[in-house]
Amino acid sequence: MQDLSSSGQESDSVRQKEKQLRLFAHIFNNVHEGIIVTDADKNMLFINPAFSIITGYSANDLIGRNLNLLHLGLMDDAFNQDTWRSIDETGRWQGEMIGRRKNDESYAERLNLSTMKNEFGEISYYIGVFSDISERKAAEERVAYVVLHDFLTNLPNGLLLQDRLAQAISHAGREKHKVAVMCLDLDHFKVINDMLGHLVGDKLLQEVARRISSVGRASDTVSRRGGDEFVIILPNLETVDDAAVIAVKLLEAISGLCMVDGNEIKITTSIGISIFPEDGCDGDYLIKYADAAMYHAKKNGRNNYQFFTNEMNQLALERMSIERKLRHAVERQEFCLHYQPQVDLRSGRIIGVEALLRWNNPETGIISPGYFIPIAEETGLIIPIGEWVLREACRQNSEWRMLGLPELTVAVNLSAVQFRQNNFGEMIKTILCENGLEPSGLELEITEGVVMQNAEASIALLLELKAMGLKLVVDDFGTGYSSLSYLKRFPIDKLKIDQSFVRDIIVDSDNAVIVSTIINMARTLKLKVIAEGVETAEQLSFLKHQECDEIQGYYFSQPVPPEKISSLLVSGYKEGGQWLYVSK
Repeated sequence: MQDLSSSGQESDSVRQKEKQLRLFAHIFNNVHEGIIVTDADKNMLFINPAFSIITGYSANDLIGRNLNLLHLGLMDDAFNQDTWRSIDETGRWQGEMIGRRKNDESYAERLNLSTMKNEFGEISYYIGVFSDISERKAAEERVAYVVLHDFLTNLPNGLLLQDRLAQAISHAGREKHKVAVMCLDLDHFKVINDMLGHLVGDKLLQEVARRISSVGRASDTVSRRGGDEFVIILPNLETVDDAAVIAVKLLEAISGLCMVDGNEIKITTSIGISIFPEDGCDGDYLIKYADAAMYHAKKNGRNNYQFFTNEMNQLALERMSIERKLRHAVERQEFCLHYQPQVDLRSGRIIGVEALLRWNNPETGIISPGYFIPIAEETGLIIPIGEWVLREACRQNSEWRMLGLPELTVAVNLSAVQFRQNNFGEMIKTILCENGLEPSGLELEITEGVVMQNAEASIALLLELKAMGLKLVVDDFGTGYSSLSYLKRFPIDKLKIDQSFVRDIIVDSDNAVIVSTIINMARTLKLKVIAEGVETAEQLSFLKHQECDEIQGYYFSQPVPPEKISSLLVSGYKEGGQWLYVSK
């Protein structure tokens, strides 16, 4: 007689196994991971739909065939005999590798491979489960690229630069080679950026990056540290002269004209060079020394290269110290203005003064404007400093007038950065209003080079300033590249002859001709002329004979504090109401 309970239990067991098989089949067919099962000889027995979706192979393509006959990635170099032996011994392997689809396209995959053994401990099956991680890997690569590259130029950034420099130094140390580190900084880039806008500046940087990269070797690293500064690593050099050769090529490549959004831009660069192992064995110091050499190149006229020396390093440290102190100078009221009289040659009257900036630092004493003004322009500090100079000069002129002294015009020099800053005209109006000074009491001096850069924009701004009633002067005339066709369109009042021409007018006939020509040209254009740097009676006599309008210089007075100007005006008063200059 059949045991009904035993039969029922067997039936339940069968149903349970069928249920499990259906569940496993559902999982096998619906998971997103690809699954492949082979026998002990690696002949393929099963693949799931996800496998076909990922690889493009159907079951008909694979079942019964051996992995060795296909290029699925499972049999790539990573899966050599040693790797398979390890899988057989340990029973599993997992990792990332490159797979290959039916259309021969490669992709990144994450693979888990395991074995299934029979009751005798022999491998019966290999089971591979894998997923396509191409998108994740691409995203990781994009993130890694962004982290290690400059967003504007796509050049390596500081992080990647440090890594490659360390590798170059390590390799050069073993092979007894040299490594050069170059720091490049574009000359007057800030002026271009402020004049033409950041969009043009960014496109110019991209073009410069392209030109630098075109000069270098495949083994070189060109990096952008930020702003307009680039760093180049030159590995595997035999001699220091090799670095000099590349520096010359860089100067030539960068100095060509650039057309950016219709603007014809002439750019040059200053290059500093340090050498491993002569200048040091530490990457940070090599960059620091190349940076010091670059500033030395700027001090030597720009558009050149210089190698690092200890003296350059000291100069760079001094410059960084000046920059740090400069940032606190205005708020600590360390600046003051001295004024140099400007004399009318026909009447002998002091008719104006030029405001000249002085910095009396409590730690170092008086610091020369010729030293700190370039640093202020490069760092952008010229904007707050220049605004302070304008405000203080107008305040002082207003005070002189309230004291009953004769009305003077105070002349203030403008940097290129100031001249191109937004709402410059509105700022001038505000300063004049705050001090109750008429616009005719302020004279703005703009250098010839500044007004000629983007001449049309200069004309528009000069017209705005002229409409306010300000007096406008082209400073350092004769040292730039004025176009007479533009000059006659500028709404200016006066040309200022640069002192480099005045200095030698008695002994240098060429300079004498230049000064005479400028005066005659100004007279034709109905402009006044002022000559600066007058130091001798002979120079004064020459200028009088040429009918120059005004002069300033040490022959009459050096720049003096404001109270001294009051004394000069009072002591210069003569009967008949004439205000005469005071000779030495």
